[in-house]
Amino acid sequence: MKTLINKLSETLKKDTYFLDENEDIIIDKVKTAAINMDDHLLDILVSDDEFKKAFFIKKDKVLIFDKVKFSWIISSSDFLPDSYTSYKNKIGLIDSHNDFLKSKDDVVLSFPYKDSVLLGGQTKEDEKRSECMLNETLCKDYIDCLFAPKAFKKHYKFDGKEQTDFKCTTDDNYIIKGNNLIALYSLLPKYEGKIRLIFIDPPYNTKNDTFGYNDTFNHSTWLTFMKNRLEVAKRLLTPDGSIYVSMDYNEIHYLKVLMDEIFGRDCFQREIIWRMGFLSGYKTIVNNYIRNHDTILFYSKNPNNMLFNKLYIDNKDFKPLVKDSKDLRKYFKNLKLEEEQIDDIFEYINHRSRGEHYALEDTWNCNKWDYLDSIAIESATARVGETVDLDGENFKGQKPEKLIQRIIESSSNEGDIVLDFFLGSGTTAATAHKLNRKYIGIEQMDYVETAICERLKNVVTGEDQDGISKAVNWNGGGSFIYCELLEQNSKLITDINNSSEKNIMEIYNKIINSSFALNYKIDPEKLKSVKNIELFEKLELDDKKKLLIEFLDKNLLYINYSEIEDKDKDISKEDIEFSKSFYGED
Repeated sequence: MKTLINKLSETLKKDTYFLDENEDIIIDKVKTAAINMDDHLLDILVSDDEFKKAFFIKKDKVLIFDKVKFSWIISSSDFLPDSYTSYKNKIGLIDSHNDFLKSKDDVVLSFPYKDSVLLGGQTKEDEKRSECMLNETLCKDYIDCLFAPKAFKKHYKFDGKEQTDFKCTTDDNYIIKGNNLIALYSLLPKYEGKIRLIFIDPPYNTKNDTFGYNDTFNHSTWLTFMKNRLEVAKRLLTPDGSIYVSMDYNEIHYLKVLMDEIFGRDCFQREIIWRMGFLSGYKTIVNNYIRNHDTILFYSKNPNNMLFNKLYIDNKDFKPLVKDSKDLRKYFKNLKLEEEQIDDIFEYINHRSRGEHYALEDTWNCNKWDYLDSIAIESATARVGETVDLDGENFKGQKPEKLIQRIIESSSNEGDIVLDFFLGSGTTAATAHKLNRKYIGIEQMDYVETAICERLKNVVTGEDQDGISKAVNWNGGGSFIYCELLEQNSKLITDINNSSEKNIMEIYNKIINSSFALNYKIDPEKLKSVKNIELFEKLELDDKKKLLIEFLDKNLLYINYSEIEDKDKDISKEDIEFSKSFYGED
């Protein structure tokens, strides 16, 4: 397949008819030529035996051009991976055939939407996948459908034991499994303007998958991914609410510019530098300065209306720079110093003369060996009891509860709602629970129930005595609800990504025979033809997966709340009742 793609690219590059002034292929012009059965393009393809075999079907001694396959190939990521599409009109109206408007009557408004969806289903470090781009060019109606409130699948409420007979209340905490962008839009009807604090620790775009789910993105893709989520997150905040975003050096400066645009530059409050811990081993052998910090960006929703509880460090919590000992006093006495003078030296060196309290700074240390620090936030390696084990491997990248505690106590009060839509191992939810805040956590990975919910169960029962538990005298209490967005095509995407050669055709048949799965642009009857099935079977497994995902309607990842009474959806009575209860319509 790649050989064919490369050959096609080289052939088109030789023809000025399809090139712009920079001698780059105008992909839109090639697509238009294919749709219109342009003689010039067809002559090129027919004159080559390999192209003829790939793009034409012989029927009754007549060659029929396979426009679908040709368009799919030139739209694939392997075709001109280092180039870009050139347009004579970069922005404007297009007609129903995707041609830019000149003088035609059949006109629609092209309203593009682009997003990247993190792949679900990963449970181990070795289950790594490249990013899954779910890109669609959608009209406004389809975007409204995509972001419409979704129905929920009911699981349980845990208050010491799992309860299945309950109704949602305004005081409930939620752990929601599902795509976080769609989940955020589903929160809007109930929580718009009601979230006091948001803390997120999104994928860092490091290309090393160390956080358990895939964090490999193209730079522009990652920014689009974050922009879509931050825009709706802002709507959820109270007028005096705040958002904190943890990030490393790879994207922090671009994220700062992006958040300046979304929240307003005047809403930027602080850049918090968090020293992660004492480093050793391979991390210290680099021929450069040793990197040992992450950055937390702190923004308010409004520049002059922000809830903030100024935190102070008690003088007693400062570690002494010089320990007062008999031997050291003896040394000073040998220098002919009086006892009172020696006391003054210790008081001066150890800053005992300063005030009773010291306001918290924006540089936070976590190295317990650094005696200049105000308070020790231990690194992950020292927090064995606080970290989550996932399939025999420690869950990497977890933030300490003490770190999250500082943020929650500074920018929320008891009873306020805290949101984390990159929940990860569940630290934000666990910390908020112990600090008597309400919380909503969103995570789409399969370990939600086995890792996050199990951790929170221990918090509720009081068995969790790690993290900040002892500091806040935590003995258990409270409850949380576990639910998930009711899947439709999202389940199919997971099945596709987990498929093998043995069952990929089964999924193919399931999709083309579905009444709801296919993209509106796809003709199911064409996919059912023997010829197209044969063409599909000849593809490599990865190409099969990509093509099947392209077939799916991305508006229908989950079932809309408005459709819960639709008998064709086959939604259980329990899920219907729970969804109505969540939205306050029971």
